[in-house]
Amino acid sequence: MDWPVRSFLRASLAWLALGVTLGVGMAAQPGWAIYRPAHEHMNLLGFVTMMIFGVAYHVIPRFSGRPLRYPPLAVWHFWIANAGLALMVIGFVLRVHTSSVGAGTASLAVGGALSALGAYAFVLNLWRTIPAGQLSAPRHDLRRRHAPNGIANVVGNK
Repeated sequence: MDWPVRSFLRASLAWLALGVTLGVGMAAQPGWAIYRPAHEHMNLLGFVTMMIFGVAYHVIPRFSGRPLRYPPLAVWHFWIANAGLALMVIGFVLRVHTSSVGAGTASLAVGGALSALGAYAFVLNLWRTIPAGQLSAPRHDLRRRHAPNGIANVVGNK
């Protein structure tokens, strides 16, 4: 497994553990519901999106029959996406406290911008990896290939 794939998968699992832990804390302490945006982003951007990034970086080059177009960009994407999400989570936590609203908003803005840059890097890398051209289904007769000889004659293949 390539480094970006393994790293995104492990980061995904780490974000899941963090998101679940915060969720348990929110269930045990109802006052912690103010941290719901941080919890949601840990689970959705952290677990789900990082898992998608890791699986896509592994699968798309194999399905397309072409190597990843910009491998160093995938490494950059890993660091920028995780740093961005960490800053967003910090921003969500800081923003609920009146004394830290400005710092929370700044952290959210920078983190959101970094997360967006990471997503754009992902799109560019995979877009350039997937071959261009007309997409069409293969043209072959499945009945003839997979049907026993007697059945092929019944359905009209000779």
